[in-house]
Amino acid sequence: MQTKLTLRMEKQLIELAEEYASERGKSVSQLVADYFALLNKAVETKKEELSPIAGSLKGSLRGVQVNESDYKRHLEEKYL
Repeated sequence: MQTKLTLRMEKQLIELAEEYASERGKSVSQLVADYFALLNKAVETKKEELSPIAGSLKGSLRGVQVNESDYKRHLEEKYL
């Protein structure tokens, strides 16, 4: 079921949105609906379970300061 939503924003922004939507053959309402759908997918993606390996590594570097020079030094020690 569709229902009405009122958005308030600057006139210039509305004009830009209307132009953008027109160029893509969509309405501003459809653009907003598409955006909200993307937000929902982003939230669902965050909730996905990590693989066992990724889960075991999660947080392992919390509080550790590692920078590019540390990484380069590690590679030099490992491969040279």
